[in-house]
Amino acid sequence: MIDAHSNHWGKLKPWLLALSGGKCWFSEVRELYSHYDVEHFRPKKEAKMLDSKVRDGYWWLAFEYTNFRLCGNVGNRKKGGWFPLKEESRCSSYTDQCEDTETAYLLDPIDIHDVNLLTFDEEGKVVAKANASDWEKQRVAETVKRLKLNEHVELAEERRKIWNKVSKLIGKYQYEDARSREGRNEVARHKAKEAAKQIREMTRPTAELSAVAKWSVLLRNDPELSKLVA
Repeated sequence: MIDAHSNHWGKLKPWLLALSGGKCWFSEVRELYSHYDVEHFRPKKEAKMLDSKVRDGYWWLAFEYTNFRLCGNVGNRKKGGWFPLKEESRCSSYTDQCEDTETAYLLDPIDIHDVNLLTFDEEGKVVAKANASDWEKQRVAETVKRLKLNEHVELAEERRKIWNKVSKLIGKYQYEDARSREGRNEVARHKAKEAAKQIREMTRPTAELSAVAKWSVLLRNDPELSKLVA
């Protein structure tokens, strides 16, 4: 019955694309992670646990737009109905709807706390932030594995390229900025401004893999460089 009306969420795809600047909400790329699906964050039919056991899905959220996420079908196919909860978590049901108090493994791309658990390394891999708790590290590891965020070789390679490009721009900015300060060199000042502009453009939320570009800057712990982030 639910699948017979799947065009309901399909019609929202252009709206969801507009919210993310045309990017997948999980991988942050446009074409590399394959075609887009409107994914149900909480699965509509059945929910699979860590041990592969299945419980009832969130059928009452099948047509609720706040449960929709835009996802490249590489991750969406891999995720399927996967939605495990922490052992002691409450479990929402139609008669006791408590989604807000569930303790889920899957990171939510519209939850700023969840998003801020992720950082990246220079090899293009997704990693948990340095001060993450054990539970937060488990959530990151399970989400990354389930959505193939590191296993997808082309995606990791593209992140590595972005990281390296930003690193080179930072080096150029620092070199030209130092030259412009020492000798009032207007040519160097212009080159520094151009490098800063490119960094800002790459870190804008609508830019592809902007989170990788942002962390390439922020992990240097340099207050002056942090000002370049859009």
